[in-house]
Amino acid sequence: MTDAPMTQRSMNGARALIRTLVDSGVDVCFSNPGTSEMHFVAALDDVAEMRAVLALFEGVVTGAADGYARMTDRPAATLLHLGPGLGNGIANLHNARRARVPVVNIVGDQATHHHNFDAPLTSDIDTLARNVSGWLRTSTSPGGVAADAADAVAAALTPPGHVATLVLPADVSWGEGAAPAAPRPTPKPSPVPTDIIDAVAKVLRSGEPTALLLGGRAVREAGLVAASQIANACDAKLLAETFPTRLERGAGRPAVSRLSYLAEFTVAQLAGLRHLVIVDSKAPVSFFAYPDKPSYLVPDDCEVHMLCAPGDDTTDALNQLVDAVGAADTAPTPQPALRPDRPTGPVNGETVAAALGAVLPEAAIVVDESQTLGIWASGATAGAPRHDWLTLTGGSIGFGLPAATGAAVACPDRPVICLEADGSAMYTIQALWTQAHEGLDVTTIILNNRSYAILNMELARVGAADPGPKALSMLDLSVPPIDFVAIARGLGVPAVRPESAEAFTVALERAIAEPGPHLIEAVI
Repeated sequence: MTDAPMTQRSMNGARALIRTLVDSGVDVCFSNPGTSEMHFVAALDDVAEMRAVLALFEGVVTGAADGYARMTDRPAATLLHLGPGLGNGIANLHNARRARVPVVNIVGDQATHHHNFDAPLTSDIDTLARNVSGWLRTSTSPGGVAADAADAVAAALTPPGHVATLVLPADVSWGEGAAPAAPRPTPKPSPVPTDIIDAVAKVLRSGEPTALLLGGRAVREAGLVAASQIANACDAKLLAETFPTRLERGAGRPAVSRLSYLAEFTVAQLAGLRHLVIVDSKAPVSFFAYPDKPSYLVPDDCEVHMLCAPGDDTTDALNQLVDAVGAADTAPTPQPALRPDRPTGPVNGETVAAALGAVLPEAAIVVDESQTLGIWASGATAGAPRHDWLTLTGGSIGFGLPAATGAAVACPDRPVICLEADGSAMYTIQALWTQAHEGLDVTTIILNNRSYAILNMELARVGAADPGPKALSMLDLSVPPIDFVAIARGLGVPAVRPESAEAFTVALERAIAEPGPHLIEAVI
């Protein structure tokens, strides 16, 4: 049964909002609703095109919206319950903001007339939302909510992509007299002026040591091809930011070296450069401050040149630069097709990475929150068939499982593999239930060293001398050991714990081949 023309009958604000979202291209809503959102929930049955995906924690909702946007380049909606619900989802909204992806973040609120009574769940939602939102508005009437929704979608899609938060009071949702609003025009990226193209071309042709630093859209295949042509024609280095939003990689695509997470290694990667050309990224800085170490990692005698900032038309700028430096006839350097052998021996970080590289299928999506034990994964998979690699852009852990969930909703015909550290997994482990509930094709690899290993490393790097047993116990996850196989099975996901590299490879191959979610725990 199709909807009657919306102008022919009255509807409440919630239904007009959902109808407007769908008409604007937003047809997935990741949700963890409460009482103030019940009219939105009820209206979902009236708009059949909107897919509603339930999550058991708001951090899964927001992380799934991030993963979905990375793979579709368009927003999903979230539905969160008041300020506390938004608070629970902020960590992954932070990652989405840093990834510069579009999200339409809908936060239910108390009815407007109820605010004066300061009920227990009343809070300052605007202050919470402002930290992670590029656009923020509170709807004030049923008649205006649809226009607010259309504006939110346009704001989310404004290049390079933003979290647009719409606060939805309960009485605006249930109030009658609303009607859908027309979609807004989709904003376009800004063209890069010719004089900037010419200036950067001059730098690249100078013969002085130069590198291109790519991020954002520049690490998609079209950008990588053009950047590789430029680098080859001008004898420049080709680098990518440490945590790209979505890196398209694998055999046949141009290879690019990511900057290291460790500041001293990044300094070594940039040593000797006289020019650094920024392409949809920013000049590199240290992830944290350390005693007696620099925060700004560009060499003192290196000049930084901005070819295009986030929000600019990156691919067009790179294509123009190809012509400006005379690289049109220069071939890019493709990554050779090369897989590691199927590993043997014990299960450890290296053999897990080798197993992934040996069996990774064409068009896979890898969501990487593997932390310290994933250092081998990138190299082991570089020559595997073409795939996408999503990373922890904002550094706020608990990203991997939800982002893999959203990526699987976005791309149901592609296998998703989540590389997940044990400590990070426990932040948003509820995502496994959503994967089972929705029948999503996600294979999760838990790299379980029973420790916050990355923090053990950081404890030494920040100069904290001679940590004692109490300090070390704050980073230890071994007492009691976490049983991820039992947790996964309890949430409806088949799970195994292979005891050898050979068995791990077989289990991974089987999990990827079988539909639906699976979890493999690698105790290291």
